[in-house]
Amino acid sequence: MAILKTQVVAKNSGAAFEVKKGRRIRIAGRSIVDFVAFNLGDLTERFDQARTKTNQVKIFISTGDVLYSKRNNPMMTIVEDSFTEGRHDLQKGMCSRKRFEMVAQGQSKRVFAEGVDINPKKAEEIPSHGCFENLSGAVEPWNIAPDDVPSPFNIFQCMRIDPDTGIMYDTMIRPKDEAHVDFRAEMDLLVAASACPESGRGQAIRVEIYDQ
Repeated sequence: MAILKTQVVAKNSGAAFEVKKGRRIRIAGRSIVDFVAFNLGDLTERFDQARTKTNQVKIFISTGDVLYSKRNNPMMTIVEDSFTEGRHDLQKGMCSRKRFEMVAQGQSKRVFAEGVDINPKKAEEIPSHGCFENLSGAVEPWNIAPDDVPSPFNIFQCMRIDPDTGIMYDTMIRPKDEAHVDFRAEMDLLVAASACPESGRGQAIRVEIYDQ
């Protein structure tokens, strides 16, 4: 495969890419990546968590599985997944300045990692922005409003869901070494990726686009 583009996305920042049908895009790193997709020919059609889960009757997806739009059209197929330590998330939304503030003020539930509070606890620890702002900013040149950015596919975020209560826990399982997920575009796409701040624990990621 020939690399057409490679870009490092800094921690707590986002970037958007146009990917033609049949080409491959790789998301590589060691920390959470919030990932969304839009139909490049009709930007009102976008990735949908619910359709992706319902059409495959499961909440965890990997190699061979498909990311669907809200119109039930296949957008991307996962063709390679080297994250062997854990799994990816299709339940959570995305972090944001507002979400961090609500948690700090007791207005929203905290996310725990097996009983440990992993949220910012002091005002000075709250990031000025998060994945919502990163993704919204990345797609702004295509005139996509922030409210039209869908809930993401959270790559490398390994959640545990209690089967009785439905409570979600972040296992904090991340790739020990750099891992990657490769997608094949099933239509011409605009995709966007955010290198999650992870409350100060996030890292830069790398995006590569291949000719096939």
